[in-house]
Amino acid sequence: MRIRLIAVGTKMPAWIEQGYTEYAKRLPRDCTVELVELPLGPRGKSGSPAVAIEREGQAMQAAVGKGDKVIALEVEGRPWSTEKLAQNMDAWRMSGANYSLLIGGPDGLSPACRALAESEWSLSPLTLPHPLVRLVVIEQLYRAYSILHNHPYHK
Repeated sequence: MRIRLIAVGTKMPAWIEQGYTEYAKRLPRDCTVELVELPLGPRGKSGSPAVAIEREGQAMQAAVGKGDKVIALEVEGRPWSTEKLAQNMDAWRMSGANYSLLIGGPDGLSPACRALAESEWSLSPLTLPHPLVRLVVIEQLYRAYSILHNHPYHK
């Protein structure tokens, strides 16, 4: 199973990159996570957030793997416990499909990206910094994997 984490935003702080790399390397080959970073859409005095969201959405849709199932990370999505994520990952593995997880930019995901998703996952009702979201997601994927394989990390 391959999970593609498609995230808007580049130039992450070193501690985010180090943390992400640490958890990603802990995952075995049968559960690889590929990070795809996309640049922010243009924002500024003359730029409209709606235009930026649309451009980011187009880039995200283009980055989704052919045939991938899509999960959108959304504040308004359904919260999953770690155990539920482990159940979902087990079902993903058994389905034989690959998955793309979408993390939007500062203004969220485009309506087209949300429509493409088969489900929306909320990490928290809090607004989290986007760099931190990638770190939380990769850590939770590793934790869920450890549950499925009776690894003591989850304890």
